[in-house]
Order: sequence, then C-alpha cells, then structure tokens
Amino acid sequence: MEFLHSFLPIVLYIFGIVLLIVLIILGIRLIQTIDRTNRLLDDVEEKVHSLNGFFHLIDTITDNLSFLSDKIVDTVSNVITRIFKRKKKEEEEYE
Repeated sequence: MEFLHSFLPIVLYIFGIVLLIVLIILGIRLIQTIDRTNRLLDDVEEKVHSLNGFFHLIDTITDNLSFLSDKIVDTVSNVITRIFKRKKKEEEEYE
C-alpha cells in the first residue's frame, strides 16, 4: 500500500508532463494553421477587391438594361391602351 502512495503521484506527474507537452505542440501547430489560413484569406480578399470594379460595371449595365426594358414595356402598354380606348370611343360615338 505504501508503494502505491509513492508510485501513483509519480505516474500522475509524468502523465501531466506528457499531456502538457502534447498540448503545447498542438497549440503551436494550431497557431501555424491559423497563420496559413489568415494568409490565404488575405489573398482571397485582395482578389475580390480587385474584381469590385468589374462587378460595379456589371451592376450598372444591368440597372440600365432594366430601366430601358421598363421604359419599352411602359411605352408598348401605353400604345395598346390608347388603341383600345379609341375603339371604345368610336363604338360609343357610333351608337
């Protein structure tokens, strides 16, 4: 029994030291992985910022095309509406 009282703390200390060393190594590797990830994300962010002008150009073009198509549809619908109003007026005048 006395052997266990002296042996178990030594075993626990050794396991604690091994665990501490393993955690330090894992922490260092985690820091290295985070640094690589940060560099990769910075590179992606630079590339995205370089494309902002292109996306702005596409957005402007689509807005203008949408405005143009709205005007065309509005004009066509006004013409059709005028044609039907004329026919109704002519029918009313005829009666």
